[in-house]
Amino acid sequence: MDGLRVQGLGNALFGPIDLAVGTGERVFLSGPSGCGKSLLLRAIADLDPHRGEVWLDDAPRSRLPAPLWRRRVGLLPAESAWWGESVGEHLPAAHPPLDEWLSALGFGPEVLDWSVARLSTGERQRLALLRLLAQSPRALLLDEATANLDPQNCARVEGLIEDYRAAHHTPVLWVSHDPAQRRRLGDRRLSIRDGRLEPEDIDPS
Repeated sequence: MDGLRVQGLGNALFGPIDLAVGTGERVFLSGPSGCGKSLLLRAIADLDPHRGEVWLDDAPRSRLPAPLWRRRVGLLPAESAWWGESVGEHLPAAHPPLDEWLSALGFGPEVLDWSVARLSTGERQRLALLRLLAQSPRALLLDEATANLDPQNCARVEGLIEDYRAAHHTPVLWVSHDPAQRRRLGDRRLSIRDGRLEPEDIDPS
């Protein structure tokens, strides 16, 4: 099966979990705080110790170098790290859609010269998404990608993610606490309960 496939994935807090996210599919994940949503994404990205295996198309994670896997299976954490002084230091020097993506997120090209220290939480969140997409990931793991954004910027982020997904047929696994967002965008909606995945119940009203 093409897409992202998880088999027997687990650690001390969740699992074993089996999950398939098809090519271009959007699967939303919810659950109470501390249930393991972020840890599941980190395990899929091979950032934390875990049991089980993950495939991207026909390539198992265990057969790929960790840096290559993490470029292909891109994780947007709830809080992204910034190591350079300026925004531009975190982005490739030449990437054709960069100006278009900046505009889609409400920025001009001058943002590349901004100091990271001057960025608000929401600006960091939007620019972290741009930094992730500039690596051309083949699957997206999104941890509360719009949690700190106002409605206008939330729509901008959702729009860019949707454009990228549609253009590249990217499987998307998205952790979100927003029921309306999950209803609006999710092809499937799942919840972690007692360390297991199950269909989410959402009030249709």
